[in-house]
Amino acid sequence: MRISRRTFAAAAAAVVLLPLSACGSGGDDGSDDASGKVQGDITFQTWNLKANFKDYFEGVVAEFEKKYPGTHVKWIDQPAEGYADKISADAGGGTLPDVVNVSPDLVAPLAKAGLALDLDKAAGQYKKEYLDGAWASHQVPGLGGTYAFPWYLNTGPLFYNKSLFTKAGLDGNKPPKTYAELFTDALQMADRTDGKVATLANVPTVEDFGRYGVELMNKEGTAFTFNDAKGVELLTKYKELYDAKALDPQALTATPESSGKKFLTGAVAMNPGSALDLDNFKKNAPNLYKNIGITDQITSTGHVNMYVMGVMVNAQTRKKPAAIAFAHFVTDAAHQMSFAKKVAIFPSTAGSLDDPFFTRQDGTDVTRVRVAAAQSLKSAVNYTPVLFSEQMKTALRNEVAKALQGRQSPQDALDNAVKQCDTLLKQQG
Repeated sequence: MRISRRTFAAAAAAVVLLPLSACGSGGDDGSDDASGKVQGDITFQTWNLKANFKDYFEGVVAEFEKKYPGTHVKWIDQPAEGYADKISADAGGGTLPDVVNVSPDLVAPLAKAGLALDLDKAAGQYKKEYLDGAWASHQVPGLGGTYAFPWYLNTGPLFYNKSLFTKAGLDGNKPPKTYAELFTDALQMADRTDGKVATLANVPTVEDFGRYGVELMNKEGTAFTFNDAKGVELLTKYKELYDAKALDPQALTATPESSGKKFLTGAVAMNPGSALDLDNFKKNAPNLYKNIGITDQITSTGHVNMYVMGVMVNAQTRKKPAAIAFAHFVTDAAHQMSFAKKVAIFPSTAGSLDDPFFTRQDGTDVTRVRVAAAQSLKSAVNYTPVLFSEQMKTALRNEVAKALQGRQSPQDALDNAVKQCDTLLKQQG
């Protein structure tokens, strides 16, 4: 997939429940797990990676084939646009590759249809090699098991303007860490600046509800539950921020670009970002750059949000040992570290984030952000439910907007959002 923090969460959600007819390469080896002989031809599909990483993946394939004589990996790469539709069509037509690059929301319908191999059963010996939160990210509510090897991770720290905090009578070296601290500081910021400086520029998303400690779904995966008392409490607090102009008045229609501009001009005190943003500040807003602070995402659970990509094994491949071995090979610690040094992503393997590459400062902006993000990822969680589609995100956003505008109560807004999301959930099958 495109290597961009913001696009990690943008996987399409229209993958329908798929028929149990897909199969991989021919030639049954008779094995249902990773214990058989690693041999035969398999296909490996990635998501818009060939243009920039052709040499890397060809090298990985060559290494694997050398390690396991008698294997052959056919690497195919699909464009970003329409990737979910392509997977759906291949699954329905019986041409789903043996090993597939997926995001959690793409693996969910495949797992429900019996097309994603349960790695807890087939390759559970590898679980200890990965971060707990990363391994759990491809689990599907209502189903036992884990349905993809975790691959590369990403997250984003928060930038904050130290000078704006200081001018508001706050400690510029002690940014808020929890939502309770955030709400207190934001109201003070708005009060001291007569509403001219907002602390935030975005409305709460499902990730915010997760980081606040709200239970988002029932354990069976049959209904959403973010309209509970804690969810209503969070939205009520955001309503208070909105009324006090501690939440930017244009937050209801904000985009990452518009929020970034607000932060650049000093109209907003905190904003998520990346090393590319730091370079922009240095060139176009030197005063901001001098006063920039980097902190973790706001969370009341002690765990930040992560975005994660995975590598799934087709449950109906006839070369399970080879497919499992290759999926593990691509995502093992050595290859994840190698890939992370080529692009701004993070490995999901246990211990990798302790490498000096992720811990040692060298004075550059890229490293400042990388070290800050890597530290938070060690215990990060993918809060977005794997069954939470783009349509559901839109429904939640629309109802949140109504609550902030005072058109309905926070309780009614979340009740309506849950009702719409549950309806969409039933339509998924």
